[in-house]
Amino acid sequence: MVGEMVLGSSALTPVVTVDRNSSQPLHLQVYRSLRNAIAIGVLRPGQRVPSSRAMSTELNVSRITILEAYEQLLAEGYFKSRKGAGTFVSGSLPEYLSQVRRPSNGRSQGASGPRPVAKRALQFPTEPATAWRGGLGAFAVHQPAFEEFPYAIWSRLVTHHSKDPSARAIHCIDPLGSRRFREAICEYLRTARAVQCEPEQVMIVSGSQQALQIAANVLLDPGDAVWMEEPGYRLARNVFAAAGSRLIPVPVDDEGLNVEAGIARSAQARAAYVTPSHQYPLGSAMSAGRRLQLLNWAQRYGAWIIEDDYDSEYRFESAPISSLQGLDNNARVIYIGTFSKVLFASLRLGYMVIPPDLVERFIAVRYAIDIFPPYLFQEVIADFMRQGHFARHIRRMRQLYSQRRKVLVEQLREAFGGAFQLRGAEAGMHLTVTLPPDFDDVAIAGKAAEHGLWLWPLSGSYVTKEVRTGFILGYGNVAAQAIPGAVEKMRAVISSV
Repeated sequence: MVGEMVLGSSALTPVVTVDRNSSQPLHLQVYRSLRNAIAIGVLRPGQRVPSSRAMSTELNVSRITILEAYEQLLAEGYFKSRKGAGTFVSGSLPEYLSQVRRPSNGRSQGASGPRPVAKRALQFPTEPATAWRGGLGAFAVHQPAFEEFPYAIWSRLVTHHSKDPSARAIHCIDPLGSRRFREAICEYLRTARAVQCEPEQVMIVSGSQQALQIAANVLLDPGDAVWMEEPGYRLARNVFAAAGSRLIPVPVDDEGLNVEAGIARSAQARAAYVTPSHQYPLGSAMSAGRRLQLLNWAQRYGAWIIEDDYDSEYRFESAPISSLQGLDNNARVIYIGTFSKVLFASLRLGYMVIPPDLVERFIAVRYAIDIFPPYLFQEVIADFMRQGHFARHIRRMRQLYSQRRKVLVEQLREAFGGAFQLRGAEAGMHLTVTLPPDFDDVAIAGKAAEHGLWLWPLSGSYVTKEVRTGFILGYGNVAAQAIPGAVEKMRAVISSV
């Protein structure tokens, strides 16, 4: 049976016990212990149980004792035997077990309501199990073209470092991360993003969320105001809200964050979180003028800028604009990047470039969270970058995404004409379709998921009442030839709701 859970005998030792001083026969003690383990849910239907030989060794009893207990459980329907596969907990248990009351969903028996948690835990919004969450179908956001990843090269590098006799990936415990990896990142950032950095300033993290968490703990006190793009990245808002920050929504237009509006709303905010390369979700790039305005504001008021360089690798209609950090002469910018969209999200690897005088503070907070990041894949990506595979992969993906983007834009315009507005198609791996205000993007997204379409509602990116409806459409993981059919499905769903 593929994918079944096999339980080792040692895992049952705390549950299955024998008392040699008891008058009760040993086989009966084993039988009752196993039956009770099934009744309370320690052993679940379909679970494979240890062999009689393994169980007898673990409990230090004869194999005949275990066989007698197993035979009794088989006779009563608790166990099922499969020839050549072993013994399993029965999928259809005796009737009386359905009457056994067990706590569920984390509540103890007799609980009358939710148990109290810390107030700060309530600042983390719960994530609804929406139909479009986690989909890998057409238009899923944040998903790259998995089929184009150089798996053979990657596998070779993973194998090499898994067998590395120097065991560098095992013994390194630097809280900043692998030195080789940080050197490779610096080399890439200096040339591709004009970032000013040395390896000593780079901290490896498990994605941008952890970077934001560490930065919030270092830079912000509870109650400090933080500028947030409106609309903006919901998960970033959650991090700052959980840190006790006072969120200041600042509108975004075609030039990016409106700095003048931010100053009018909270000139003395402690920090600003921005995605200047490809604003999420509207897709605008922050203009050079706005970048200088933002840097001047930070210097004047002693504020911090947290630059999430989201989607900076892919720009299709013009040359990439240098990072904010590269324009900063006063060390007011914390620069964040990730490998999630260039390689794949399950890597959970990103990085921060920290002003030199703050590195020790960031390390101190890092120690309080997870001490240091896992090293194996850091060494793998370091070689992936040093050997030129990373740059080649980006070039190939830029061409591929440009083609997919072109097809998607053409198909959307053909299907909807000028009824809907397209934004953010000049860069990145997603674009945004804005709808007339009478359209319910949440209802449409739910319906679309039934047809294999993953349309992320734009309205969820807003916190103010000035909400616009629409969809964030990812095109990284949808083949060009599949786009026309997906757009036609989308048109049909919108027409039917």
